[in-house]
Amino acid sequence: MKALENKIVFVTGGSRGIGAAIVERFAKEGASVGFSYFSNAVAAQQVLEIAAQNGTKIRAYPCDVANLEAVESTMKQFLEDFGSIDILVNNAGIIKDNLISLMPIEDWKSVLDTNLTSAYLHTHCVMKLMVAARKGVILNISSISGIRGNAGQANYAASKAGLIGFTKSIAQEVGARNIRCNAIAPGIIETEMTAEMTQHMDEKTMKNIPLRRLGRAEEVANLAVFLASDQSNYITGQVISICGGLNL
Repeated sequence: MKALENKIVFVTGGSRGIGAAIVERFAKEGASVGFSYFSNAVAAQQVLEIAAQNGTKIRAYPCDVANLEAVESTMKQFLEDFGSIDILVNNAGIIKDNLISLMPIEDWKSVLDTNLTSAYLHTHCVMKLMVAARKGVILNISSISGIRGNAGQANYAASKAGLIGFTKSIAQEVGARNIRCNAIAPGIIETEMTAEMTQHMDEKTMKNIPLRRLGRAEEVANLAVFLASDQSNYITGQVISICGGLNL
């Protein structure tokens, strides 16, 4: 039996990078998956085509994950399409790096809204259903920056640190209802979002990674499968880093 056989999943920001890898891997493991994307319909279609090869139900939904009305409308449609939800993956994220003295308030707000507030909005939408069913998994994609901080990423690090606090609070709040909530904290993963940053990585930076290479989105997806599956039934409120041993 596949690890996520007959599970119903929603993934935010599933059209690229880590989100796309999670959608594709979850479908391979037998899950029916809905995912949101912001504007890149072409990328979303590509993910749909790849994931659909596994024979499970796959749907894509355009959505501004930081907008309350958009999220409520999307989740309503998703639940009508799929009937219920077992697993929510709060993955959507953006970066707008700058030194704090040069960071516009708009860049602070947009990163916090997309990376952190969106997790609240989606979790809020599905929590009553999970509580009523007395089962569910919430998986939040944080970052090593949320644990250690990173110069030039005050907004991003704050949003990802907030996800960690959110994760631990939700785990305590609904654990008695058999609902688990964990976070994954990736290091530097080769994705479209990190492409500009990784282009300028020097030898010293790479030496800070004991495994001497960048991570792959598929490796994060492997961990996500484990944390979403019944194999991790006694794990909740945890932050698991997948960073090659990165020492920032």
